[in-house]
Amino acid sequence: MRNIGIWLIRIALLLLLAGLFFGHLASESYRITEPKSGVMGFLSLRPLHVSSAYLGIITAGLGFLTLIIQKKRTSQFGTFLQYIHFTLWIIALTGIFYSYFTGDFGGREYWEFNPVWALPIFISFIVFLVFYIHQIGFKVKWPVYYWMWLTGLVFFIFTFIENYLWIFPYFREHFIADMTIQWKVNGSLVGAINQIIYGVAFYLMEKISGDEKSSYQKLSFAMYFLGMFNLMFNWGHHIYLLPTEKYIHYIAYAVSMTEWIILIRLFYKWSQQIKENKQFYYFFPYRFLMAADYWVTINLSLALFMSIPAINLFTHGTHITVAHAMGTTIGINTMIIIAAAFYFIKPTFNNSKWKQFGTITFWLVQGTLFLFLSSLIGMGIHRAIWQAGLTSESFSKMSSSSENWVLLFIIFGTILFLSMGTFIVYLFVKSWKKNKFDFPY
Repeated sequence: MRNIGIWLIRIALLLLLAGLFFGHLASESYRITEPKSGVMGFLSLRPLHVSSAYLGIITAGLGFLTLIIQKKRTSQFGTFLQYIHFTLWIIALTGIFYSYFTGDFGGREYWEFNPVWALPIFISFIVFLVFYIHQIGFKVKWPVYYWMWLTGLVFFIFTFIENYLWIFPYFREHFIADMTIQWKVNGSLVGAINQIIYGVAFYLMEKISGDEKSSYQKLSFAMYFLGMFNLMFNWGHHIYLLPTEKYIHYIAYAVSMTEWIILIRLFYKWSQQIKENKQFYYFFPYRFLMAADYWVTINLSLALFMSIPAINLFTHGTHITVAHAMGTTIGINTMIIIAAAFYFIKPTFNNSKWKQFGTITFWLVQGTLFLFLSSLIGMGIHRAIWQAGLTSESFSKMSSSSENWVLLFIIFGTILFLSMGTFIVYLFVKSWKKNKFDFPY
């Protein structure tokens, strides 16, 4: 059972590396004047990039959960459930990429593969939920991250069902209802996975600091319920442009604004974090968690402004939205995943030169990511001005005048691919060199 958790983490690292690689190839297509078809065309590279990154985050979350809870209880039933889940997950991943490489599309945004491969994903999550409850049980008081993981698993299953309501003719025949559900699902699925990944972050912070009381405090649970509240309702800001009931928009806006509480809390934690930096700075799990904390603040600030209807009208459908998605995926989720991988795999830098190289690469990732997202926002502002009718340029001329932003986007994206890929490859190799995975829990 322990080996399955390690295998899931290895697969996740490969998927994240593939996501960076396909993203790099997709960015190059921005400068190609004649569109390419087949696997190397943008229409194939985009879903390959998105699915690799998305599935890598999900796989990593499940892998870390397996490692964390595996010592709670060992039984034949639990081992059986783990093997069933792992088999179904491998079948799903194999089918998804087979679907993409053979051009067998048929799904919706972010899930463009043939819908038949959604079935093993759905069943595998149900199996994993049963495994999770079986391993954890309800005999002891749960820390906040146990509830976060349970919430993420349950909401993913529920929302994943909504994700495929479009296969029924009734929903396909009602365009507004269909689009509302699809955009709602995209936001809620990300929220469900974030519950799992952020729960891992809570767990790591507890183990690094040695303060287990914080996971049982009322404030921690208040933040958890606020996060769950947003998961359930803040998707409404995705559908401002749809002619749905106005009260949905008002509720979504109000819920989105409650995230300011999280932002204020983060600023408060910064003052304490600065004192901790000197003590834990050279501990790589803490370093990447620290980076994720800063990126949460930056990305949340961007998301809050985007959720204001008057601003959303301009940003919707531009690269500003892409910057927000990239900031969440790379700046928050991937940073937490790398932190957790360092914590569990525990690679050692044999000499000071390797430590220095790791430090330089770490800051190269952070600086390049900031410039990469800035270039996307620059492209987005340029597009937003054109979308708002503030310029009489044609679409092709507007696109051509964004060449400098596109060039910066490709340059910084390439550096980000190489620098972050270095950490991922390093951790993947080190995961094979450890004979025993006797992790501290």
